[in-house]
Amino acid sequence: MSNIPADLKYAKSHEWIRPGADGIATIGITEYAQSSLGDITYVQLPQPGAALKAGDSFGVVESVKAASDLYAPVAGTVVEVNAGLDSAPEKVNQEPYGGGWMLKLKIDDLAELDALLDAAAYAAIVG
Repeated sequence: MSNIPADLKYAKSHEWIRPGADGIATIGITEYAQSSLGDITYVQLPQPGAALKAGDSFGVVESVKAASDLYAPVAGTVVEVNAGLDSAPEKVNQEPYGGGWMLKLKIDDLAELDALLDAAAYAAIVG
């Protein structure tokens, strides 16, 4: 079974989101997702300032097995991307919930977080 931290929210598309007290959330992909993809070789992320709607594709992650779109779990404006992934995309495999984060998003409507999965519900999906 994958590591599924209890303090995060999850999208069915396997992104996690960690809301901050300032309305800015950190987003990445789950351990299950990175494990399913295999060794990640490239991560394409949006530019800061990009406006995203919930469900919008915000980038692509490529691995030795496949390329997969990344989806915004909630709407908001990108305030920062993890530029370190340009030179070290393997961080997503090594630390999916830490150094492998992908972007920080200023959430438009915090109520959208209620529509996401908690750890138990996400665990039920990934088994």
